[in-house]
Amino acid sequence: MDYYYRRMRDLREDHDMIQQQVADYLGIQRRQYLRYEQGERDIPTPLLRKLAKLYNTSIDYILEMTDDPRPYSRVI
Repeated sequence: MDYYYRRMRDLREDHDMIQQQVADYLGIQRRQYLRYEQGERDIPTPLLRKLAKLYNTSIDYILEMTDDPRPYSRVI
């Protein structure tokens, strides 16, 4: 079972943000973001990309595929 939603919460808290701020950034309702953060629903890839940009990290880090929070080099 994946527990990436815990990392989503930790990243948000590390950046001193509340759920409403992240939901506004993603363009969704707070309740929808809460469902992602609590692991009730899988977060769509486009929103994962936005989160990685917001937190200056990689999607792999958010999904707990790596413990290195540094973002990857941008591929053009």
